[in-house]
Amino acid sequence: MPSIDDEVAALRGQLRVLSDRLEIRDLLDRYVVALDTIDETADDDWFSELFTEDARFTFPIGSHTGLAGLAAFQRKARARWARTHHLSANHRIEQAGDTATVRVHQLATHVHQGGDPSRTFDVGGYYEGRAVRTPSGWRFDRLSFHVVWSTGERLAEMTGAEF
Repeated sequence: MPSIDDEVAALRGQLRVLSDRLEIRDLLDRYVVALDTIDETADDDWFSELFTEDARFTFPIGSHTGLAGLAAFQRKARARWARTHHLSANHRIEQAGDTATVRVHQLATHVHQGGDPSRTFDVGGYYEGRAVRTPSGWRFDRLSFHVVWSTGERLAEMTGAEF
């Protein structure tokens, strides 16, 4: 029969795993919410709470490396639309020590400029990425979005992007 010390040690280990998973999931959720709410107040320092200094982003309409300029990159993408609404689910987190791979499914609706809600571009897909434990907590060092399907009106600048 295990001793109380052994049971406490096992519980501490389980708590650490659950705490890590919750922190990583929170990173994903905060990022997805930011996709719809980013404004001029979000700067590269704000993104440093989610991403490492050398983070790599890959999306169908472009890529970006590093924190420098990330806020402007995100604002430019968001400004193409009157409104957006992103939903994420099915968070899969596979942790191995101080790194974790993640996959999260996402549905996104993009309303064209002019605000007519009948003119949308809708996308279903998933994010894949890697999170690393840093002295400041978990941060993503890479994140990419993969389109599974899309429907509706694309923007002209999306010509050639894989949707």
